[in-house]
Amino acid sequence: MLVPHLTVNNISFTTFTLNGYHDLKEWRPILTIPYLFMFMLSTTSNSFLIFLIITQRALHSPMFVLIGLMAAVDLCWPIIIVPNMLLNFVFEWNQISLLGCLIQMFCIHYVGTFQSTVLLWMSLDRLFAICKPLSYHKYMQMPNFLKYVIVPVIRNTVLVISLVSLAGKRQYCMKNEIDHCFCEHMALVQLACGDISINNVVGLLTAFLVTTLDFVLITVSYVIIFASVIKSGRSHSKAVNTCVTHIIVITASLVFALTAFLSYRIRNNFSPNSRTFISTMYVLFSSCFNPIIYGLRTKELREQFLKFINHGKILPQ
Repeated sequence: MLVPHLTVNNISFTTFTLNGYHDLKEWRPILTIPYLFMFMLSTTSNSFLIFLIITQRALHSPMFVLIGLMAAVDLCWPIIIVPNMLLNFVFEWNQISLLGCLIQMFCIHYVGTFQSTVLLWMSLDRLFAICKPLSYHKYMQMPNFLKYVIVPVIRNTVLVISLVSLAGKRQYCMKNEIDHCFCEHMALVQLACGDISINNVVGLLTAFLVTTLDFVLITVSYVIIFASVIKSGRSHSKAVNTCVTHIIVITASLVFALTAFLSYRIRNNFSPNSRTFISTMYVLFSSCFNPIIYGLRTKELREQFLKFINHGKILPQ
């Protein structure tokens, strides 16, 4: 049952219906198959990658710890949204309270900003490893590395809390149906009464101060790395291979993220179904393929995986 409460001039809804892919009607349950497959692929591959990094002492280096953090992000992100989506598709369990919506929104956006930040840390790790190899361990010692960790984490926390807090203060009277499978910021805020320009501005600031700024810093890092490799004339095929892996992940994530973000803010022909698909792929594409990309393209991880397959256990180093 929908539970509104009265405001001065209107009704403000406190319970919403998640109507993602509503136009598909009786075909919606079929979506359970691809989304369940991607969910299982993501949870299995990322869990195994985390297990491999934790149990194998040879992988306890800063680069693999960062890959483990990325796997943890990719494990958490689908868990936040996919189970609820599957229940919606199969059983029509599509009701969510405003508080539940805000909690889900916070988790989605905080994990998303953290993924961007982990990619930035990875680029810094490669920068130190290639351009400052003799000082690498000094830079990557925990006291020094925390300098690069604390500022982005504080930035992400402040921006996401501001985003969600402002959304929570709105009164929602336009309608109680969210044309999405989960509580994305603009999907909810566009249902609010009155002027939502402040919400839009904070959303833009979050996108530019996190995703865009991190992407610029990552790009600068890789430009410096490739310039250093070319200038030195030495072979850094292993390091460059790792950088190419990061660039693949970053490019794919950025394309989906910006498309999903801009679809709410510029005039376009995206249908609600297309917008929902792009947003879900932004979460699931990287979560499914990051562990595969890292596992196949990172020599040490590939070797340990093959040992596990061949011997049925992780061999001690």
